[in-house]
Amino acid sequence: QVTCIEVVEAYVERIKEVNPLINAVVKDRFEEALQEAQQVDKLLSEGPGDDYLEEKFPLLGVPITVKEAFSLYGMPNTSGLVSRRNVIATSDATVVSRLKQAGAIPLGVTNCSELCMWYESSNRVYGRTNNPYDLQRIVGGSSGGEGSVLAAACSVIGVGSDIGGSIRMPAFFNGVFGHKPTTGVVPNDGQFPNAHGVRTSYLCTGPMCRYAEDLEPVLRVMAGPGVSKLKLNEKVSLEKIKFHCMDHDGGSVFVSPVDKEILEAQKKVVEHLESDLGVQVQRVAIHKMKYSFQIWSAMMSSKDSDGQEAQRFTDLLGDHGKPVWPLWELMKWLVGMSSHTLPAIALGLTEKLVNLNLSGKAKLVSMGKSLQEEMEALLGPDGVLLYPSHPTIAPKHHSPICMPFNFAYTAIFNVLGLPVTQCPLGLGNEGLPLGIQLVAATYNDHLTLAVARYLEKAFGGWVLPGKV
Repeated sequence: QVTCIEVVEAYVERIKEVNPLINAVVKDRFEEALQEAQQVDKLLSEGPGDDYLEEKFPLLGVPITVKEAFSLYGMPNTSGLVSRRNVIATSDATVVSRLKQAGAIPLGVTNCSELCMWYESSNRVYGRTNNPYDLQRIVGGSSGGEGSVLAAACSVIGVGSDIGGSIRMPAFFNGVFGHKPTTGVVPNDGQFPNAHGVRTSYLCTGPMCRYAEDLEPVLRVMAGPGVSKLKLNEKVSLEKIKFHCMDHDGGSVFVSPVDKEILEAQKKVVEHLESDLGVQVQRVAIHKMKYSFQIWSAMMSSKDSDGQEAQRFTDLLGDHGKPVWPLWELMKWLVGMSSHTLPAIALGLTEKLVNLNLSGKAKLVSMGKSLQEEMEALLGPDGVLLYPSHPTIAPKHHSPICMPFNFAYTAIFNVLGLPVTQCPLGLGNEGLPLGIQLVAATYNDHLTLAVARYLEKAFGGWVLPGKV
């Protein structure tokens, strides 16, 4: 028999062992976690029935980690912004509170990109997080600390958020599972920066785990009453799912071509589905996907139904003080005087350029709404789309700045509002994780979760990294 305190101690020791290499946990709460584990053991010794515990505390004693952008009482809440270096959370975000009430034990908070708007988790407050499969590679972002800490077997459950792929890219690069729920199912409050205006429809909070079977119970807890919108109790017959497949976005000039290794992995998934389930995977070509980055960018900066403008990134960089002027900040960065990262400054510049072409932006927003209707019609009540997670395997540090729009492969599904499960497919030729996105129509999260569980059995799922 293993006690809760022994489990928590094992994860604490694992973090102490590997965190100096990966820099994923930026602030721990080990003492509090061990005290909470002791309370769990005390509860178990009192002998309440298993049915009672399963209903009231479905995650009793499970060690978790939380993206630093979320409020976790007593922990820093900077989102990598230097001006927030001394901000300490005085309460829990709703999802964190729900997980704790379900019995989960937070071990600490993990690194993210500055203001959660870049796909390398590096900032001026905590530095850079490294990939446990290759320390010279990125972990993705913005929930990169979660991806890294899970892959390194330092946590069981990760709390992430996703407005352009911030759960799915780290899950892909680190070979774990991640789920972006249907928009509006899981509350987003209690994180910084929180979404305003139209972006409230694009930001999603969701679970990250090493094992596919853990996604659903964690999602249930995170969603709370919102889980009623989903169909998680419906039995899924995999043979009756209508599978669709796209190998690439159609050749966007802004995005890198998809690596042959990723295409080959996706091909193996298609072949396995057809041979094992007897289904016919339908290849589709959706022309508008070629403009994924442009659509995402335009919709992210559009007005909501009440005419409210989206919050400007330059305002957030100033932390609700004086807005940052990107060109001036770039000059400061060139001489080592900026407190911001280059990607954050570049995003501020891009935001201003997008807003210069209002007529072009309106056309792209219209195209996005049309694409949303097209996707819903294609997927229907029983469809799942197989789509690349990213054009490349985990790139080396700093290289994303040379291919800044590659996140479009994940970002498009945020503005479409569709549920997506990121599923690992083992390791490639360089020992780096491969994976695939599983996409369904709104509120059909149960389909992608079921397919993820199936593919885990077929392709092995998470693989313990040998580097750490």
